[in-house]
Amino acid sequence: MTEDLSYINTSDLFTDTIAIIESAKRAAYRSVNVVLVQRNWLLGKRIAEEQLGDQTREELYGQNIVTNLAKQLTAQYGSGFDRSSLYKYVRFYQCFPNIVDAASPQSFLLTWTHYRTLLQVEDEVARQWYENEAVKEVWSVKTLQRNISSQYYYRILQSAHPQRVADEMHKLTAPMQDKDEFIKNPVVVEFLGLSPNTDYTESTLEKAIITNLQKFLMELGKGYAFVARQQHIRTEKEEYYIDLVFYNYLLKCFVLIDLKTSKVTHQDVGQMDMYVRMYDERVKKDDDNPTIGIVLCSETDNDIARYSVLHDNDRLYASKYMLYMPTNEELKQEIERQKEFFRLQHNTLNEESQETD
Repeated sequence: MTEDLSYINTSDLFTDTIAIIESAKRAAYRSVNVVLVQRNWLLGKRIAEEQLGDQTREELYGQNIVTNLAKQLTAQYGSGFDRSSLYKYVRFYQCFPNIVDAASPQSFLLTWTHYRTLLQVEDEVARQWYENEAVKEVWSVKTLQRNISSQYYYRILQSAHPQRVADEMHKLTAPMQDKDEFIKNPVVVEFLGLSPNTDYTESTLEKAIITNLQKFLMELGKGYAFVARQQHIRTEKEEYYIDLVFYNYLLKCFVLIDLKTSKVTHQDVGQMDMYVRMYDERVKKDDDNPTIGIVLCSETDNDIARYSVLHDNDRLYASKYMLYMPTNEELKQEIERQKEFFRLQHNTLNEESQETD
């Protein structure tokens, strides 16, 4: 992993930290999460290298090394590099000394906010356990924080019935799981074998997905299981057919997908809203979380995000599918477009800058 972010120790602390930060900026096309984890770990490593022998944190304060560096970096880059943050980066490096050098695939499955939360745990064994469980169970930051605060590790360790403790945790933290982490946008489905330059029907698209169901499930992400195709829902007056139905066992809810071969419309979103309501009333069990609906379309629309029932709705989503494998640059641009769509839908500003603290 460190081939993208690196530095040469010039024996000048300020110059070397500048090199690390500039290297991070040049690698911004990659996942912000990966860059933040790498950058903060490397900053912590480089600052730690400035220590002579086994100097303590108090001795560093006395020498004003971190204080002076914080002033210089803040003047250069603004927030995110105060003295407290720099010590946090050093502690991050000390608590997780191998995640970047070892290029562990697991190390970058968690965000910087996850790692910042893990730094609260003083016990090294417990901290590693929480890290492993957060990766394996796809814990949101809220779930991780709740489990640390409730001493979940120690309760599991001491309980004669650990499964009961685990079941209690899953029940209490299920509402905290961030659904947005499980909704991909865009969805790359080049394996369907359909050309974007030819006409095809929604039925053709559906058949191609069913034929390549395993690959489609992998593209959707963690926790998805196939339930039904063209599921029949009957009301007192009408009959309806839902294109694809899945169940996400991590979110503990049904996920409905309606396929569209054109740009999403307000009619599409309204129809999915009705499907979700019907499914909750007629199919969902009491121990299931509320149903999620996704309109999988060839193009999203910012006006739909702002002015339709999609707006401020945490159970309805529109995702764009791509029938070809994009280049890195094309994928980067598409991800940025879909991030803007998401922010308009949820009426939020880009919070990525807050992740640097």
